[in-house]
Amino acid sequence: MSSVPERSEIDEEYTWDLESIYATDDDWEAAYEAVAERVDELATYEGAATEDAETLHAVLELRNEIMREVATVFSYARMRRDEDTTDQEYQAMTARAQSLAADAQSAASFIEPELQKLTREEFEAMVDDVPELETYDHYVDDVLRMKPHTRSTEVEALLADLSEVTGATGEVYNMLSNADMSFPTVEDPSGEPVEITQSNFVNLLKRPDREFRKEVYEAYFDEWGDVRNAVAAAYKNSVKTDVKMAQARDYDTAREAALDGPNVPVEVYDNLVDTVDDNLEKLHRHAELKREALEVDELRMWDLYMPLTADKGPEIDYDQATEYVVDALEPLGEEYRSRVAEGLDSRWVDVYESEGKQAGAYSGGTYDTQPFILMNYQDDIASMYTLAHELGHSMHSELTKEEQPYVYSDYEIFVAEVASTVNEALLTSHLLETVEDPHFRKHVLNEFLERVRSTLYRQTLFAEFEHEAHRLEEEGEPLTADRLDEIYGGLKERYYEPAAIDDRIAREWMRIPHFYRAFYVYQYSTGISAALAIVDGIEDEGESAAEDYLDFLRRGSREYPLELLRIAGVDMSSSEPVDRALETYGRRLDELEDLLA
Repeated sequence: MSSVPERSEIDEEYTWDLESIYATDDDWEAAYEAVAERVDELATYEGAATEDAETLHAVLELRNEIMREVATVFSYARMRRDEDTTDQEYQAMTARAQSLAADAQSAASFIEPELQKLTREEFEAMVDDVPELETYDHYVDDVLRMKPHTRSTEVEALLADLSEVTGATGEVYNMLSNADMSFPTVEDPSGEPVEITQSNFVNLLKRPDREFRKEVYEAYFDEWGDVRNAVAAAYKNSVKTDVKMAQARDYDTAREAALDGPNVPVEVYDNLVDTVDDNLEKLHRHAELKREALEVDELRMWDLYMPLTADKGPEIDYDQATEYVVDALEPLGEEYRSRVAEGLDSRWVDVYESEGKQAGAYSGGTYDTQPFILMNYQDDIASMYTLAHELGHSMHSELTKEEQPYVYSDYEIFVAEVASTVNEALLTSHLLETVEDPHFRKHVLNEFLERVRSTLYRQTLFAEFEHEAHRLEEEGEPLTADRLDEIYGGLKERYYEPAAIDDRIAREWMRIPHFYRAFYVYQYSTGISAALAIVDGIEDEGESAAEDYLDFLRRGSREYPLELLRIAGVDMSSSEPVDRALETYGRRLDELEDLLA
């Protein structure tokens, strides 16, 4: 019998309040029908969106109204589905909402190509006629900025229609890795059979029995070895698609095309890689500490996820975790802190695992709803950090929508991980300042260090890999399975120099789904770097630095990402934030080393 409860067994106070969006599914259906009927209203403006200021303002406002309603319809359906992913009714509702969102995007696709027919001076003249258009100044600036890389309306429509085809390699990979591949079952030390899955692989590598870890590691990567040519073909064609699409939009490289979307110079990418490469000795030291803690002659790849603490971590129930997290946010001011506390009491969070519930965690909701956080809380330190992380996302969205119109209510991935990681770093500082128990402190430090290792170092390694893969494709070199193994294995050897690198770890690139969304992962590394630099500033300067950070959160996407981070006192065009983050990592390593001694 499963130990996971049915959803009906979870106390209501530990579930999110989706009835605050639609009281019933019938209300959702009515909202769906109402906005579906409005989508066609956009077509009446096609070809005439910029004929005068009044028309332009009307079409932009109409698009916002429709997209807001569609977002809420989709969000509700998805979250209902995520309560129980086996529920066919909510699966169907989500599919309908996805189709509606695609229809709305397609109906509005003419707006930006028509805007690009304007000059900056013509738009400013329209603002003189209709001052309300001033709201869209940055949005229009961004659209006009992309004009050299935007094709004709007909070609843009064709490229949009081809999106399902160009994304097919990622879909093939997902079906292969999540549906078709089946990993072996191994016996744990007690003789119980354990099926290896994509979801539990890393957790199995945290088990204390080293022979068991080795068996899991080898069985898992041997399974990938059986499909290496198929995965290599999928990834090769994904890279080829990135390169061809960049060429279609007149970019020199796929990387330049990917970074130009959020207006991030490629130098930011290079600064990150160069700075991390210059600081690999800290990662090597972390690996050496793991070897010593495990009391082994040589650190192997199946040891990499083992914590530096040999004992089991402290249990932290959800109510205690919320208290720790809320107290940790005190440096951000009483208003921020009380807003979080109020949200936790207002059923922002769907806390516990239940039968069929979506795995993992995320922060959701829309411009017109309260935040919603999905979790699968496990009474441990990692879950407490995940709660802090998702609350960071939720508060970023809350502060943005209070200060910004809908058009700027979202934010680029480049800055999206900052608020979440600021919360994590503040939680670490708070716990180390207030908790004296050495056992607890060791586990807090280990959690922080593992998050930096797996985010700043690991994602930068990934960034180096995909840059090299795209460079080879652009230079006409074949991307075979052997070549991809060679690139990845070489990077792993350099990053984890004190450890023994084997042939199986060279296949690790095969298990990373983010590679099918090119040049995405580096933003995790820049995000954590910016966040740790911000927390350093708050701890050094106090209220003024905190207020600068909150101002950054309130700005949404009103400016470009680098400009937004400068508001928070961080210049990501330089290597300084990455250096500061790595200094923090080194300092926390010192603290844990002292505790272990």
